[in-house]
Amino acid sequence: MSYQGFIAPEKIVPPVYRDIKSLDRSLFSLTFDVWTVLFPEAAQMGNFIKSFKQDTVQIPRLPFLFKLSKSENKLEDYPKNPEYKAVALNHKIHSLDDIEKYLSPEARNYIQECDGKFFKHRFTLDYDFWRAEEILQSTLPENLLHEVPTSFTKTGHVAHVNLKDEYKPYDSLIGQVILDKNPYIKTVVDKQDTIDTVFRTFKMKVIAGEDNLLVKQRESDCVFTFDFSKVYWNSRLSTEHGRLVKIFNPGEAICDVMAGVGPFAVPAGKKQCIVFANDLNPESYKYLKLNVKINKVDSFVNCFNEDGRDFIKNSPKLLASYAEKHKKIEVSKPNARGTKKHKVTKVEIPRFFSHYVMNLPDSAITFVDAFVGLFSNAFPELTRTEVSSLPGYKLPVIHVHHFEKFAPTESPEPTEEELQHRIHQKLVDLLKFEIPFENLSFHYVRLVAPTKPMFCVSFTLPEEVAFAAAKK
Repeated sequence: MSYQGFIAPEKIVPPVYRDIKSLDRSLFSLTFDVWTVLFPEAAQMGNFIKSFKQDTVQIPRLPFLFKLSKSENKLEDYPKNPEYKAVALNHKIHSLDDIEKYLSPEARNYIQECDGKFFKHRFTLDYDFWRAEEILQSTLPENLLHEVPTSFTKTGHVAHVNLKDEYKPYDSLIGQVILDKNPYIKTVVDKQDTIDTVFRTFKMKVIAGEDNLLVKQRESDCVFTFDFSKVYWNSRLSTEHGRLVKIFNPGEAICDVMAGVGPFAVPAGKKQCIVFANDLNPESYKYLKLNVKINKVDSFVNCFNEDGRDFIKNSPKLLASYAEKHKKIEVSKPNARGTKKHKVTKVEIPRFFSHYVMNLPDSAITFVDAFVGLFSNAFPELTRTEVSSLPGYKLPVIHVHHFEKFAPTESPEPTEEELQHRIHQKLVDLLKFEIPFENLSFHYVRLVAPTKPMFCVSFTLPEEVAFAAAKK
């Protein structure tokens, strides 16, 4: 425990113990003195704080009120302030002689009128008082203080950090501090290597808390359950998930090519869209089916475990076959205003998808060539005119999430428009069609790294691409 006497606000920091690798909470106590005023009545105390706030202690996060010890201070009985709560005064007051100097005349007069009495109080701040950053600033080596790692991504009860190599020897300390300072967190994990290119998962190490990575995550009025170590989930994309789902209309058919555990598919199902959701990862597929069931959207969401490229090619036939078999689906619509009852009606199941979602930003764009000949491959026995005459025929909107990385050495740094043109050229090459740049809609999602922006590019599949010559 460190005793500091009277102390200035800037000196209120936890004791320094450099280069420790395991946490001893008892080390981080700081004791100092403050002058207080004790009023006979609790109401007087409240009036003083309200009227003379500038005369109270001005140390961030330090409480205004302290309970004084009756025996230590030899206090008389105060029936109207039985807990002997006193108001902490300006930290610049180190002795009774300083009161006239640092308390306003009005405050002094009020104290005198109320028969308030001054007492010096010794106060201790323990480990619970300090923020995570303050503890780590006092424990990590000085050469690591420029970027103290306290930020994390929360998924269910799990905090996920990406510690740089120089911080990994202190991972247990960092993890325990994050765990202590965030009561809703039960487990802290650190990413151990780069994301696997196939399933977008990565090795992780539990650095603090329970070794339990089966999480329950709430998003878009849905509940998702999954093993965080075996599937891809990014809580930072919740806004993007909601943005796209908002575009979908009830009754539309949505094809989610890389669905994961369902952050697009399940909310779209709740919106009463007919969703075909696919993921190659068997674990994602398992939890996708579970989340569809948990959220009671199994009548709207159909789950698949296929390669994304094959799924795209087969999707028109899959939907046409499904629509032929089931014909209609029950949907509920709000009844009259002011009632909770919903009217259940049956609507035709679409025979064509309105939207394709491709949320695998590392590689989704490389799957775009699967749309070449989408309809001519799916309906080889029909002519273009016959396909376009089918009930509900439409060209789908394709939504592709993509990282458009650039080299740190590029000078000048490419503008957002330049990056968009690079994406456009990739699409032209993959589609083998000169789709006009103005036909693409770009949404900037987030900056993953200084040279790694994430976009969602959306475009209506051109007829020339959908009906291109069938591939053998």
